[in-house]
Amino acid sequence: MNATQEQLKLKLAQALVAAFGADYTGVDPILVSASNPKFGDFQANVALSLSKKLGMQPRAIASAIVEKLDISDICEPPEIAGPGFINLKLQTSYLEAQLNAIKADPRLGVPKAKNPQKEIVDFSSPNIAKEMHVGHLRSTIIGDCIARILEFRGHDVLRLNHVGDWGTQFGMLITYLREVSPAALTTADALDIGDLVNFYRQAKQRFDADADFQETARQEVVRLQAGAEDTLHAWKLLCEQSRKEFQIIYDLLNVKLIERGESFYNSFLSAVVEDLETSGLLVENQGAKCVFLDGFTNREGEPLPLIVQKSDGGYNYATTDLASLRYRIQKDQAKRIIYVTDSGQTNHFAQFMQVAKKANWIPDDVELVHVPFGLVLGDDGKKFKTRSGDTVRLRDLLDEAVSRTRADLEARLKEEGREETEEFINNVADVVGISAVKYADLSQNRTSNYVFSYDKMLALKGNTAPYMIYAYVRTQGISREGNIDFGNLGADAKIILREDTELTLAKHLLQLDEVISEVEQDLLPNRLCDYIYNLSDKFNKFYENCPVLKSEEPIRTSRLMLCDLTAKTLKLGLDLLGIKVLERM
Repeated sequence: MNATQEQLKLKLAQALVAAFGADYTGVDPILVSASNPKFGDFQANVALSLSKKLGMQPRAIASAIVEKLDISDICEPPEIAGPGFINLKLQTSYLEAQLNAIKADPRLGVPKAKNPQKEIVDFSSPNIAKEMHVGHLRSTIIGDCIARILEFRGHDVLRLNHVGDWGTQFGMLITYLREVSPAALTTADALDIGDLVNFYRQAKQRFDADADFQETARQEVVRLQAGAEDTLHAWKLLCEQSRKEFQIIYDLLNVKLIERGESFYNSFLSAVVEDLETSGLLVENQGAKCVFLDGFTNREGEPLPLIVQKSDGGYNYATTDLASLRYRIQKDQAKRIIYVTDSGQTNHFAQFMQVAKKANWIPDDVELVHVPFGLVLGDDGKKFKTRSGDTVRLRDLLDEAVSRTRADLEARLKEEGREETEEFINNVADVVGISAVKYADLSQNRTSNYVFSYDKMLALKGNTAPYMIYAYVRTQGISREGNIDFGNLGADAKIILREDTELTLAKHLLQLDEVISEVEQDLLPNRLCDYIYNLSDKFNKFYENCPVLKSEEPIRTSRLMLCDLTAKTLKLGLDLLGIKVLERM
């Protein structure tokens, strides 16, 4: 209802000027959605804010505005309530016209952005030679959802996977593999990813305990940086093996990314240091080159520096992030760069972004946004781990969700005496299981921690993916039961609203554009989840109270169109969350 709200704001602003003169041009009418349906649909609160300036009672101001207000084509006659609130209720005929206008629109009335731009979403970002774990779940699916919504709004979105594919860990791992599994450094797929991860852990233990091993590993990093053929070949093999494993997870989650890892920016790192030096921001501190930051201090209260070049001449994450930021602004021409990481990295992003601002590397028309998220917790309120205390592998977590969904489905089929093909059972288990994990995460305010619970996320009732998918299935069941082709209800058929539950459903359907616009700006996917959940709830109440197939014409066709519009809205909303629908389940 963004367009409706804008139209009402304009008419209120015109009435304000007509009532009190040109001095009040540009005054915000303070139009908001009504807090309670009994007050109507919208409420204008401007009269209260002008009382002192005009020297009048708010109710008198409201009356003067209403007298000049012409909204007869949109609303019922305005009502003044309380100290001077102007309550507006949309006409049923207006709602019907809005629904009839969007019913054949594949975008369901959601316009594209007025000023589409290049936007980068940096998300997922696992480390090479390590398996993706539960910690990568949130970044991957929150980032994917944000990218989907921005793409739907018409922005040119670059989905970047800033993988950890460079640094000391490779010198350490390659050194260790030369001793225990040299074939892994010359032959593709000589090790599976599980063995590689175990070798990585063992290499780390050696690195921490053995000074000679540590020095050899450091020399291996130097060889890698210098482009030594054997070391570079080994590094490429390790990266490719991890890449294949990552892709299995991305395929399961239906997530698309372009990999551009840390190594991509190696040739740009020295220029970062040189330009910071030229700008006078660089300070040498204990042999390292740093930039001192405003608002960051150590435990002693001394200014905290951001190191961009270590005393041994090496670079670190901050240098790479600064180089990637410059590349994204200068080469990719991005106007908004969104980083989706856990909230534990908030200080890091604030620090390197401050350095970039001090260096004048961020144009006025470029926006940098850190999208932080909380932790995934176990029942004990601590970080979600296996019973043995290990980090939960993401692949295992997803497989378990699918397995539990399959077991529940098979039990229900047996109870109902239904027989379905293996293909049907596998598809439903995959879609519902993966969707349940995604939705359980996305439905939380991303800034909060949440407790991971298979039982809650797989429940068929409540704010869960199975409930949303079932709501869609229910609409398709109406089509099957009545042998109805939703696509062929008649071009001239109109939606007619008579019952309260029809009106409630209609108003909610028309709020989709508003919700998507909000998520585009605040990057909180849970707002879309709340919208879809409330839509499912309002549809169920409509369906329980308003006969569809047994109604007489033209009400029957009208209600079928409401069912179809609900189904399309559910499908679109779930797709923007990265969730598939099912025709049956």
